[in-house]
Amino acid sequence: MKKSWLVAISLALVLAIVGLCGCTAGSTTLGTIDLNSQQEGIWVSGTGKVAVAPDIATLRLGISAQEATVAEAQIKAAEAMNGVMTTLTDNGVDEKDIQTQYFSIRQVTKWDREKEEEIVIGYRVTNMVTAKIREIDKTGSIIDAVAAVGGDLTRINSIAFSVDDPSAYYEETRQKAMADARAKAEQLAELAGVSLGKPTYISEGISIPPIYPRSVYVEEAPIPAPPTPISPGETEVSLTVQVVYAILN
Repeated sequence: MKKSWLVAISLALVLAIVGLCGCTAGSTTLGTIDLNSQQEGIWVSGTGKVAVAPDIATLRLGISAQEATVAEAQIKAAEAMNGVMTTLTDNGVDEKDIQTQYFSIRQVTKWDREKEEEIVIGYRVTNMVTAKIREIDKTGSIIDAVAAVGGDLTRINSIAFSVDDPSAYYEETRQKAMADARAKAEQLAELAGVSLGKPTYISEGISIPPIYPRSVYVEEAPIPAPPTPISPGETEVSLTVQVVYAILN
């Protein structure tokens, strides 16, 4: 009796497996996605660019102080950094647009030839922030003011220009990107000897590369420096679209 039950169960399992195989064999549909359809059509990318005048300058600046002890270095760096922060806000930089990016306390060592080993000669405290300057015409004067208050401890690592609200330029860049994609697809269709259909898939990505002029590094100021000239130039608002066009024949 038990043997007959085992035979019946085994037969049922075999039939179930065969049924499953029969359902999946030759099928290319997974859920609602037709895997074959994903390879059909003409796939192209198009790019649209618009040159705009930047209205934001972002400075990466701060203080680096070295002394014999950590405490001395911290005091010197803190005093100088407080002066830098006050200078920024006094020149119209909002506190919400100032953000600490880097802070470190490191040993400073040198190689002792007599002892043949590294020896500690002091400690360096570095405090860097980014400051977003919305009155872009004041960028040069703010750099000068920071350099004056920070003196030899001042570090200005980089400056970048960008657009605060690029959305106003998206419509134009989108039109250019779609026109670029269409032109590419039409050429491919002509070369392939087929007729171009409607788009079946569209996606876009936006890119606004900031402008990074050469870094400004202030180490010594033995004589008064002339005003720092800053030119924001132009930047680009760029938009890329991926489009899939149907093939009619």
